[in-house]
Amino acid sequence: MRTALVYHEDMTAAQLLWEDPECEIERPERLTAALERLRQWGLEQRCLQLAAREASEAELGLVHSPEYVSLLRGTQTLSTRELQALSGQYDAVYFHPSTFHCARLAAGAALQLVDAVLTGAVHNGLALVRPPGHHSQRAAANGFCVFNNVAIAAKHAKQRHGLHSVLYFSWHRYEHGHFWPYLRESDADAVGQGQGRGFTVNLPWNQVGMGNADYVAAFLHVLLPVAFEFDPELVLISAGFDSAIGDPEGQMRATPECFSHLTQLLQVLAGGRVCAVLEGGYHLESLSQSVCMVVKALLGDPALPLSGPMEPHHSALESIQSVRAAQNPHWKSLRQQGSTPILNPSTYSLEQRASPVSPGGPKFKAAEAQASAALSSLLDQLHLNPTLPVRTAVALTALDAALVLPADVLRQEGSAPQEETRAWARLHEALAQDKALTALGKVLHLLNGILDGQVSSGIAATPEPAAAPTLDVVIRRSLSHGARRLLCVAVGQLDRPADLADDGRNLWLNIRGKEAAAPSMFQVSVPLPGTTGGFVNCVLALVLPLAYGFQPDLVLVALGPAHGLQAPQAALLASLLRGPAGGRVLVLLEQGSTSQLAGILARVLQGEAPPGLGPFSMASPEDTQALIYLRGQLEAEWKMLQVAERLHQFAFPPATQKRSSLSASSPTSVVS
Repeated sequence: MRTALVYHEDMTAAQLLWEDPECEIERPERLTAALERLRQWGLEQRCLQLAAREASEAELGLVHSPEYVSLLRGTQTLSTRELQALSGQYDAVYFHPSTFHCARLAAGAALQLVDAVLTGAVHNGLALVRPPGHHSQRAAANGFCVFNNVAIAAKHAKQRHGLHSVLYFSWHRYEHGHFWPYLRESDADAVGQGQGRGFTVNLPWNQVGMGNADYVAAFLHVLLPVAFEFDPELVLISAGFDSAIGDPEGQMRATPECFSHLTQLLQVLAGGRVCAVLEGGYHLESLSQSVCMVVKALLGDPALPLSGPMEPHHSALESIQSVRAAQNPHWKSLRQQGSTPILNPSTYSLEQRASPVSPGGPKFKAAEAQASAALSSLLDQLHLNPTLPVRTAVALTALDAALVLPADVLRQEGSAPQEETRAWARLHEALAQDKALTALGKVLHLLNGILDGQVSSGIAATPEPAAAPTLDVVIRRSLSHGARRLLCVAVGQLDRPADLADDGRNLWLNIRGKEAAAPSMFQVSVPLPGTTGGFVNCVLALVLPLAYGFQPDLVLVALGPAHGLQAPQAALLASLLRGPAGGRVLVLLEQGSTSQLAGILARVLQGEAPPGLGPFSMASPEDTQALIYLRGQLEAEWKMLQVAERLHQFAFPPATQKRSSLSASSPTSVVS
């Protein structure tokens, strides 16, 4: 996987030349600290390093007025006093004689990255830039931002590469309009205008302190359903880390590893063509660790497991619900919940503005202590969970000559000791046959490698008659040898082992079950949806909320007899399930599965993007009803399922079932 890192040391030249407590946090050390940490972790060396170029004035003019560009050009010759006077005409901005050069480099870096990704020179990348750009306007600097780097990149992608439309998604500290920049159009009901209605998605956070569960819930229940329906060709991330723990501006609590998860979730879109461009982030340690987490995800490294309880705040759920209500008329994917959530627009007076947390005060000190503890914990996790030399291994009894695997995927030849294999085989008569016994030995050897930390993930094959017995052995072996919490996603004709304890250590989820049922919070069965929209909805609204809420340390994906999944569906499922368990995923296939399926699964477990699902089609009423019923049954125990108010309206099980602002066909997606 080729990941670009675009940077230029000249972007550290601009700095504040006078005292200004509001602006002093936007400083050159933001870049140098992030770059130093990338080098310490060996990440810079793994990237294709590109020196940023200056954007031309014509490229700046894609978004900004000629007069504004001319004004910025003139700052190169102004005195310090003149720069300070000009800066005072804008909100939270400072100029320096190097600002014009730095800002052109920042915009140019974003353009370079888009060109590299869309021409196929790289798969994805990060532009490490300053000054940031997301607050700048057509003819005005604003909030540390000079040129709107990502907006320029989106326009460039449309003009030069033929992409036709943009979906804009932004989450931001809002506090009912009390927080800077106090814009009414940042609320949930601001959805765009004219033919672009529905292509602006605003998620306002109305309280500080939002954490990992809140951000993941926003992705699962708002951004990703809309994005899958939009079907982008490119994802642009305005990568602001003022939402990271310890940041004095955002005052949120997303830990650095959360940004790895969010990046991975976005990489299933657009064939993995993801361009991240640095925006905010003013706590140097939190910023630098978060940047590293994003780059690790872009490189395909498994994300570290998320820390803390996965229970969204009530205020976050209110915001998510309001966004879904505002966007409901515009997106089929949000109408598949069977009920229309209530829009609660902010009604507070804008005269009541949030008071900033003053440095040195008790709230600031408490937040700083919490951030230090979380960041120190992440470093401990990195030492305990180093990047493994073997990310993915394949253990198949007969390797098909047509099977094409990435060069760094291990073709495992070994087996577990014969005594161990025979001991486990005694549990099931079907495992005593030679082929089944041989396959079981290979499965156990691979499983042992994952449990012992030698391999991150793997794929193994079993003969069809032995699929269910082998899965039973794998579950028992995992729980008895190191797995504290095991998620098993069984697809097809696979029954839960009858005597498996329902003790909270294993969560059984059967897709293609006979009916929608939840005998307990740890046993869930759902029929396989028959459309792409239904399948995506099932994964985003049920499978992943359960997986993230359960926080497993190992995921088993068993594709059993008559599993019914197309290769892209299986790949998407495996790719998305890498996140909750920190990349520890074991996929069990039938030996009759195609070599193409095994190859695709190996690539996604390596961190590559899954193939597209094809045209979006609505879920059937039966699939929608089944999903709503299950969520209504389970949401009291699994908080990550909670979104809409009336999910509990189905108190009975459903019947058993046997692109552009103008066109959503070839879009660009912008995530801010």
